[in-house]
Amino acid sequence: MVGESGSGKSVALMAIAQLSAAGAAVTAQRLRFDGDDLLDLPPAVMKKRLGTKIGVVFQDSLTALNPALRVGTQLAEIPRFHAKSGRAAAQAAAVAALDDVAIDEPQRRARQFPHEYSGGMRQRALIAMSQIGKPRLIIADEPTTALDVTVQQRVLALLRRECEETGAAAIVVSHDIAVLAELCQRILVMYAGRIVEDVDVRLLATPEKLAHPYTRALAESLPDLDTDRVQPLATIPGEPPDLSLPLVGCGFAPRCPFATAQCRAVTPEPVAHGHGGRVACWHPQDGVPIEGILGEPVVLTGTQNTQEVR
Repeated sequence: MVGESGSGKSVALMAIAQLSAAGAAVTAQRLRFDGDDLLDLPPAVMKKRLGTKIGVVFQDSLTALNPALRVGTQLAEIPRFHAKSGRAAAQAAAVAALDDVAIDEPQRRARQFPHEYSGGMRQRALIAMSQIGKPRLIIADEPTTALDVTVQQRVLALLRRECEETGAAAIVVSHDIAVLAELCQRILVMYAGRIVEDVDVRLLATPEKLAHPYTRALAESLPDLDTDRVQPLATIPGEPPDLSLPLVGCGFAPRCPFATAQCRAVTPEPVAHGHGGRVACWHPQDGVPIEGILGEPVVLTGTQNTQEVR
């Protein structure tokens, strides 16, 4: 799942995991997971099902882990609470989980506090925590945030390996389409709280085959080895809408060069598209040249120098 900040990615996935903030109202016409209709389950039963079948890798590893508890203690809570394991067995499971994610000296590391871990180690500890209950689904919310490229690659490889070995599915949230292209088979593009396109990840290599103008603009704005390093990077003009205000019509309409009166008045629903996925757009642009979607880079001229805003 990809989209700009504030598009609703994390909110949607926390709602799936029943981890929405206190006071939030979550409604759905249909909510099924692994054969269960979650809308019909009593809260206690649903908590048990989701606690063992869904693992979550939170966005900020430093705040996701309790700074007052040792890492091993936090991992051991899952088998102790859900599997009713004894203290020794749960601690052994925690050490094994840290070892599975390639953390050196897992027994010693299990006795340490989160602040004694590096950012990459904390992220791997969160992956270990998400896997220790052998879930059917892993929700990874920006699992590579604030990590350097080499650590990011290791985290993605680890997440892919864990899914392959356990058979779990994964939903990965990211701002970076390139990260998702390495890991996922499908891309859900979210804008202004709605899914605007559901597409096979392989189409990202050919932006002209994508249908929604926003998806095409995201893909086209990514630099690659063939990008002219002399020219400023392409940008999407405008700003995302304020979701605290009522939104009428397509949320991308104010930034879209193809928008019409219909786009500004009526919200499009996702429908099946020829590329094999779905798109929510009144004027899908697949097969149309990409020019005209992206805006020109902004250039700020100062008294000392000129700065390109990318």
